[in-house]
Amino acid sequence: MTGHKKLYVGNLPYSVDSDNLQETFQEYGEVTSAQVITDRDTGRSKGFGFVEMADFNQAKAAIEALNGTEVQGRTLTVNEARPRTDRPARSRDHR
Repeated sequence: MTGHKKLYVGNLPYSVDSDNLQETFQEYGEVTSAQVITDRDTGRSKGFGFVEMADFNQAKAAIEALNGTEVQGRTLTVNEARPRTDRPARSRDHR
């Protein structure tokens, strides 16, 4: 099976940025995008991100190699990203 594969990367050290993330995954194949999710207000990393790889088999190799590895004292979680589900909007009633 070929085709783009989106991966979830969790428990990232806060010092890791999108460029670091891309460099880490490039060892396993072509990375089409890498993004560390940041807080909208502070710009700080939320400790997770997404990597999209051009090839399914390369993505699988990256999952097998990187899931459970330690980076700067934190154990990474790497798996296939689940499709985003529409979450109900949070009510903002202030009492």
